[in-house]
Amino acid sequence: MGQQNSPRRSPKTALLFSCLLLPTLFAALASAQEPAPEPAITWTADDAGLQWGPCPPFLPEGCGIAVLHGDPAKENVDVFLRLPAKSDIPLHWHTSAERMVLISGEIRATYEGQEEAVLRPGTYAYGPSKRPHAGTCASDVPCVLFIAFEEPLDAVPVESPSK
Repeated sequence: MGQQNSPRRSPKTALLFSCLLLPTLFAALASAQEPAPEPAITWTADDAGLQWGPCPPFLPEGCGIAVLHGDPAKENVDVFLRLPAKSDIPLHWHTSAERMVLISGEIRATYEGQEEAVLRPGTYAYGPSKRPHAGTCASDVPCVLFIAFEEPLDAVPVESPSK
């Protein structure tokens, strides 16, 4: 039996081949591991597609929460909070800081140790984490508030001292 001769590549050819093939291979592997891009979304407060759920029981009857983006049990969740007209929000706090923009109505909010703030549509407000606060939807129409939470969503009522 005779030996078969295989073609030999010069070192230059091997280097050129490697320089051309390896970047393509790495790019293919990298793109195969990238998750699908997250879609952009938009919501309006009266969007028929919103799924309104109940608020914690200490908040006023008729209150609703719609998750706009994220998972309430995880970090970085955005919600709409809808409050009935002329309703009170009892003293409470959140583990997370909250960034808010009032969409409709008028809210009067008081954070512990600070003067009352009046929020009208378009007003931005920031609430520090664990700072007790209370409020009122003071308008004749329901109040809708956009809130961005950094930490998982919670609301902890502050008990009134017994008399």
